[in-house]
Amino acid sequence: MQGKKQYQEKLFINFQLSDHIPEENFYRRLKELLDFKFLYKTTAKYYGREGQKSIDPVVFMKLILAGYLENLNSDRRIINTCKMRLDILYFLGYDLDEELPWHSTLSRTRQLYGQEVFTEMFKAVLKQCIDKGMISGRRQAIDGVFVKANASLDSMIEREILADAEVYGNELEANKEDDAPVVKMKENDLENNNGLKPKKNPHNNTHYNPSDPDAKMSVKPGKATALNYLGEVSVDTASHMITHIQAFTADKGDSSCLPEVLKNVIENLKENELTVEEVIADRGFSSGNALKALEENNIIGYIPNRPQFVYERPGFTYNDEGDYYICPEDKKLIYKGTWKDGNYYNKYYGANKKDCDVCPGREKCPLYSKRDVFLKETIDRPYYAGMHLRMQTKKARWLMKVRQSTVEPVIGTLVNYLGMKRVNTKGLGQANKCLTMAAVAYNIKKLLKHTTLKVLADAQALKKPVQKAINDILSAFIASITKLNRLIGGRSSFFVAN
Repeated sequence: MQGKKQYQEKLFINFQLSDHIPEENFYRRLKELLDFKFLYKTTAKYYGREGQKSIDPVVFMKLILAGYLENLNSDRRIINTCKMRLDILYFLGYDLDEELPWHSTLSRTRQLYGQEVFTEMFKAVLKQCIDKGMISGRRQAIDGVFVKANASLDSMIEREILADAEVYGNELEANKEDDAPVVKMKENDLENNNGLKPKKNPHNNTHYNPSDPDAKMSVKPGKATALNYLGEVSVDTASHMITHIQAFTADKGDSSCLPEVLKNVIENLKENELTVEEVIADRGFSSGNALKALEENNIIGYIPNRPQFVYERPGFTYNDEGDYYICPEDKKLIYKGTWKDGNYYNKYYGANKKDCDVCPGREKCPLYSKRDVFLKETIDRPYYAGMHLRMQTKKARWLMKVRQSTVEPVIGTLVNYLGMKRVNTKGLGQANKCLTMAAVAYNIKKLLKHTTLKVLADAQALKKPVQKAINDILSAFIASITKLNRLIGGRSSFFVAN
């Protein structure tokens, strides 16, 4: 007979949330694993002793964390999703009939807390990973990724350089409430495009977005130009755990960010008595300052040199004592001075133009031109030369493959599955908080997976002695029955058979 379900909502119901969350549920295990009570002490300075009670700092951090774990980069979507999930409600400590905070509360609280609150959360999870032996700290792979800003290219307007711009900026800096930089708008900017003047050939030096001045134009090969932030991620190669993450403006290069990233990675690991010995990165991190930072911190780097660096110049010999070059025709190229070439400083060595004009080998000389003869060399040649020799080793070639299989998949996971494709905030400081929480979510998932695998491994290891004990007991029992059967002359053979 066909069944037909009739639903009538009950007026009263006896319901306990914990009874309906399975033991193996992710959020139930997360609630048992992490203790968020340290947040009360960390955030105490942001509250007074009077007035209405704010959102619980632990509840706020759990809501933000759930948003990244569920790949939700909207505060409104976080609240709407959490309302419908029994396991997340249990994780938050809310019952079915309790109202969650408004989505605007998340935004205001995120702006209220400083970066140190989110950093403390990251370090608390990192410490647990280290305590469980998941991080060695010895070798770190570092890479950068563009993260879309919460701003549009269509809203960019032209900057105006004012004589009193510095004074005006200082006055606003003293009165601003958040950490977003303030930029002066022109009086005629409010014309079109929702009150904004249309852009003309925008560039970071000439245009800005008034809603988020920290967002900078950048482009990745094969993709369209967009307003982005630059995220730098450091990953432990032994376990693929994130040891540091930081946001920078997108107009910076990877190499200019490396010294600061190194400082923070070393500090994070030093707090847990771990030492960084090696760093691997791609060519974008190659610069004199970056290589100096590695040497100053006694870290061995494996970074391919930039294409502009030339290790060998066939036919040209350098004289250290006199600081000059000798060309294939035995002519001197003496030091002329040091000038900035783009982002790098180069030493220029010049030859006598009259000698070059009558030189029989001038047609084949790579330096000869009608105007001058110069050979330029970076002032940081010793660092580049040492890196060039190191990168020719078998170990370096192997480590480049390790880098590709370590930090790049981690970044892919952050962007595609943990809400780091786009920030939902304004300003560099707020973007840094978003990236930090994405890294916390990633490390938590790895931590829970490691804990589960360890439990299974322990259970498997325990299974062998237990199974052996059972087999020994069965063997002794069968031996006793056999012996008894012999003593009574086979009259109890039916007992053995049964």
